[in-house]
Amino acid sequence: MDNNRGTRNQYLNPHLETPVRLPDDLIREAGSTILFMVLDGLGGTTDPARGLTELQSARTPVLDGLAARSEAGLIVPVLPGVTPGSGPGHFALFGYDPVENNIGRGVLEAAGIAFPLQEGDIAIRVNFATVDGKGLILDRRAGRIPTEECERLCAILSNVVDLPGVETFIRPVKEHRAAIVLRAPGEGLDEGVTDTDPQLTGVPPLSPTADRPEAEKVAVLLRELLNQAVAPLSEAGDPAYYPLLRGIARYRVYPSMRERFGLRSLAVATYPMYKGISRLLGMDVHEGAGNLADQLEVVRNRWDEYDFFFVHYKATDARGEDRDFDAKVTAIETADTALADFLALEPEVTVVTGDHSTPALMGEHSWHTVPVLLASGTARHSGMECFDEISCARQGTLGTFPAEQLMGLVLGHAGRLNKFGA
Repeated sequence: MDNNRGTRNQYLNPHLETPVRLPDDLIREAGSTILFMVLDGLGGTTDPARGLTELQSARTPVLDGLAARSEAGLIVPVLPGVTPGSGPGHFALFGYDPVENNIGRGVLEAAGIAFPLQEGDIAIRVNFATVDGKGLILDRRAGRIPTEECERLCAILSNVVDLPGVETFIRPVKEHRAAIVLRAPGEGLDEGVTDTDPQLTGVPPLSPTADRPEAEKVAVLLRELLNQAVAPLSEAGDPAYYPLLRGIARYRVYPSMRERFGLRSLAVATYPMYKGISRLLGMDVHEGAGNLADQLEVVRNRWDEYDFFFVHYKATDARGEDRDFDAKVTAIETADTALADFLALEPEVTVVTGDHSTPALMGEHSWHTVPVLLASGTARHSGMECFDEISCARQGTLGTFPAEQLMGLVLGHAGRLNKFGA
């Protein structure tokens, strides 16, 4: 894994001949508070009809004013040209190598609902789909069934699935999404099994297949699970339901933000997956916040309890995936308005960025760099008039750099790093 990390850093900066890690003995305690706001999928691309990106089109007086007295630039979530998932995108933002620590969606889903994962568990994300009488997929998300229906389907499966030598846990997540966890301590369950979701309709689900010999046991177990699930799920709905298995991954323990950076961290997110990422990194997670107003109230009420507040905003990504340019512009403007109230809490360091770009023109995650601003009392003022992708590229004092290196800058501005060397 170190070779991967070194290669990645060399690609971004040819002067780095060996991997560079933040030495543990640099970390020190300080009284500073960090506000880390992630506008999911923030980056966009230029719309040919408008000649602007979504961020350029949005009215963002708070972000623009903050950018003028901040350091700004562009971050590369993984590698130039590589489109990141949300997991790697966030891991990098929090200072964890996204290649070395790549984690499957199943683990993120299970952690997102606070399932008590144990080292060696195999976690799987489930999408309940609908299929026709020939077993061909009609809808990969079953019409986004309500969570109550998902709970009913999980209860049915929990009553019928019995895998030899393995504890099986089946839990609802949200709408059509569920999680399955396989546990067999000492049995050496391993990841490396393909998804069964073909990402298409009008075709049959795929069969779980091992990519390597060590994963064959899990592949066999999952084929048996599907055999046991088909009949009861067929009877549970019209059209019939079918569980598509995705993100099959083995859980391992990660060093926490407290252990690595000395930060008492609170995550305030509205979606389970981002809560899951936060739990994997040892953050405390607040439950129950449904929107930015709720998130602000949580942060305000707990301001004296934590050093690091991760505030996640989903709408920018969701509207980009909807291919709705104007709606993404509105989502950015909503976040800008809310940011003013967060800044009134007077954090010593404020970061605003995204985990990846989700251009409305593309309707999905992309490889484009992501704008970032960092405000603090020790920041070099960029003098930027606008916070957007092009301004960050032309006027940003930080340049373009790996997202994983952002946390070092944050800690430095927060006064949380000792001098290196004599």
